[in-house]
Amino acid sequence: MSSTPTLRLAPSILSADFSRLGEEVRAIEAAGCDLVHFDVMDNHYVPNLTIGPLVCEAIRPHVSIPIDVHLMVEPVDAIIPLFAKAGANIITFHPEASKHVDRSLSMIRELGCKAGLVLNPATSVDVLDHVMDKLDIILLMSVNPGFGGQKFIPSTLPKLRLVRAKIDAHVAAGGQPIWLEVDGGVKTDNIAEIVAAGADTCVAGSAVFSAPDADGGYTTVMQALRTAALAE
Repeated sequence: MSSTPTLRLAPSILSADFSRLGEEVRAIEAAGCDLVHFDVMDNHYVPNLTIGPLVCEAIRPHVSIPIDVHLMVEPVDAIIPLFAKAGANIITFHPEASKHVDRSLSMIRELGCKAGLVLNPATSVDVLDHVMDKLDIILLMSVNPGFGGQKFIPSTLPKLRLVRAKIDAHVAAGGQPIWLEVDGGVKTDNIAEIVAAGADTCVAGSAVFSAPDADGGYTTVMQALRTAALAE
């Protein structure tokens, strides 16, 4: 079991009520989340179409916490500057969506954002080896990207342990800290084993937004996720 930093929770607004999105992001921040996870799909790289930089710009004034933008678009380079300008703090993308991964990562950082790669369930971790010095975050998909509400893929757990070992070795050699994020099917009944495998940042969509408190907030479910994550 690897030791990890304090758990960060990043509710995905893909599962929020889009008719009152400003209210929804204010509610998750008030409930104690650490990031707003913002899923961008283009009906090309993935079979779904979601939201763009204008929506990011619209919610930016509603929260003070970082906006974590996950780009599921191809090609990716043209849209990176648009999200940086719209108020993103973190931008991650899939290596398959960039012709030059190193260049795309450098662009994100030059625009003032934290940069990261996203690995699909069948994507090898070897792609990380030559760009570790450019990474602020690594996101492992624990479902196939494109839709919310899917079940967690168990083979993500050994993959998490493998990436955690790469990060720990990188930091031990003098490299910068790198967050390890997981996205897909994260719930109270599996978050403990996800964190034990090495994740320090967990995206939860339907697990959060399908369980509002009586007053419309999300404090109870956020506390339940944190408590479950620490369970032995």
